[in-house]
Amino acid sequence: MALSTDLDRRVEAVRRFNRFYTRKIGVLGEGLLDSPYTLTQARVLYELAHRERPTASDLVKDLGLDPGYLSRILRGFEKHGLLASAPSTKDARQRHLTLTSPGRKAFASLDRITRQQIAALLSPLPEPQQTQIETAMQQIEGVLGDDAPTPVPAGYRLRPHRPGDMGWVVHRHGALYAAEYGWDESFEALVAEIVAGFIKHFDPTRERCWIAEGEGQILGSVFLVQDSPAVAKLRLLLVEPAARGLGLGRRLVEECIDFARRTGYRRIRLWTNRNLAAARHLYERLGFQLVESEPHRSFGHDLVGETWELTL
Repeated sequence: MALSTDLDRRVEAVRRFNRFYTRKIGVLGEGLLDSPYTLTQARVLYELAHRERPTASDLVKDLGLDPGYLSRILRGFEKHGLLASAPSTKDARQRHLTLTSPGRKAFASLDRITRQQIAALLSPLPEPQQTQIETAMQQIEGVLGDDAPTPVPAGYRLRPHRPGDMGWVVHRHGALYAAEYGWDESFEALVAEIVAGFIKHFDPTRERCWIAEGEGQILGSVFLVQDSPAVAKLRLLLVEPAARGLGLGRRLVEECIDFARRTGYRRIRLWTNRNLAAARHLYERLGFQLVESEPHRSFGHDLVGETWELTL
């Protein structure tokens, strides 16, 4: 079948990018990142480390591997003491797979090397270029992925919180920050503590939560809570990836500012981290000033926490 000129050009662009990226991250060698594992073996290790007792059939289905090829990989892992298996109680033909302690150590070593290599690739770049790469990858994954988000309507409305919203806030913060920044579950625990405190001590005369919604979808959220009689605290600003570019983040922060002024606060304070470039840029555009920064180890990463303030 002959391809149209435009499609043929795009096919070649994808192939060219694939060749470039595989060379750049070194996946064509005999062992991935100078490890004893091929790229496919490393991917199987990753899945075994992140799943709860999968079967070989699960891996064949989700990774698109030939059953015989996967079977040889798994036998090799067992031979080297990396993998254990146990018969399924539901289907005697299936066996549940788990990494042994040496297997988890092997994965942890490979994972650490991978993170170091990607960090070495990104760290020389200015932060705006790092963000540009991150955004481009998210867009590709969103368009081609099986779980691509539902297209977001151009219109949305802001409403107060209601039962069920706090669970969404915790879930989406945990899932998005893990996917986009690699933060661990301790961040999700922190968000859960914040929203629980908000509900327990909510003062409707001094505090607000705004939920952005469009055609039944929650698109984002933000909280403004009392820090002191004169100071309000902006917390948990989040905009779904599919809703970015609608001006929603700015609208949510402006709602906080307007409410704080009407309520009689003199300042708004917020805490963020230096790697959250898009949020920091938004705060700066709206007049917030950076007043304090401090390195810290949180959520599985070395970060730089920042306090920003806006005088009303």
